[in-house]
Amino acid sequence: NRGVPVFFFIAMVMSVYLSRLEQLRSAMQQAQVDAYVVFSSDPHLSEYLPDYYQGRAWLSGFEGSAGSLVVTADFAGLWTDSRYWVQAETDLQDSGFELMRWGDGHTPEMVDWVAAHLQVGQTVAFDGQVVALSQSQTWQKMADQSGLTLDQNVDLLAPIWPNRPELPCAPLFVHEPPFCQRHVSDNLQAVRSQMQQLGAQTHLISSLDDLAWLFNLRGSDVAYNPVFLAHALISQDKATLFIDQRKITAQVAHYLYQQNIEVQPYSSLADALAELSDSTTLLVNPSAVTVGVLAAAKQVQLIQAANPSTLLKACKNQ
Repeated sequence: NRGVPVFFFIAMVMSVYLSRLEQLRSAMQQAQVDAYVVFSSDPHLSEYLPDYYQGRAWLSGFEGSAGSLVVTADFAGLWTDSRYWVQAETDLQDSGFELMRWGDGHTPEMVDWVAAHLQVGQTVAFDGQVVALSQSQTWQKMADQSGLTLDQNVDLLAPIWPNRPELPCAPLFVHEPPFCQRHVSDNLQAVRSQMQQLGAQTHLISSLDDLAWLFNLRGSDVAYNPVFLAHALISQDKATLFIDQRKITAQVAHYLYQQNIEVQPYSSLADALAELSDSTTLLVNPSAVTVGVLAAAKQVQLIQAANPSTLLKACKNQ
């Protein structure tokens, strides 16, 4: 509208973020949470996220690819590194969020800031579905040492985020020769061999690049990245891909059947993990699997090591 001054439009935009911040604080109060952390992450710990998981941008207005938020009753801060300081100063203007220049030598780590500003007995929370096991362990150690309660199963954005984008469901396609030079059976055999050396009966993979390499599949769930949202469970005699089955075309379904790869719904992973026996040794990369995903497999014996596929896919062939 040509009759609306630019400054008035900017004020309206900024008030949206202030409103969202107040809605979060209200949700925190109802949940009895004293500090809430919003990470730039998803259940696959991807660097580039589908819109569904862009909660940090939706809440604060900061649209850089890296950064996390801490919100308390009287403070809201964005931690981001020097690549984004100039952008963040603009994006956060009048949003209610303060720029915390991570890495400048003066700004504490988020976990240390929380430890210093919360009182004994108070609660810090986040959505463990998007937090790496290794990162969760750091926060749990801080909470134990500081006398805080850590709740890793709280998604406070869900009830306050109307019209949240849907999860992507773009179709998969097979990565074929001449671009692909390895067979799925060879990939699985190599992974299983290293599982055996580590003493692991089952292996959980959530990292999207590893899945794309392992199964010779590609997708387009993330802009400019040929990946697809999925998880996989690998044992010595079985491989299961957990994925939104709307992504499976007839060609891909036939391909997976030929490779003896079972397909289960994306949401069925928790049930599959819960069904593992308490004697199961489960190989996970603590930096590539989230604590929320692993919450369904508390009964298993974890073996924490790098995914075999991460190193295998770095080995070039002729």
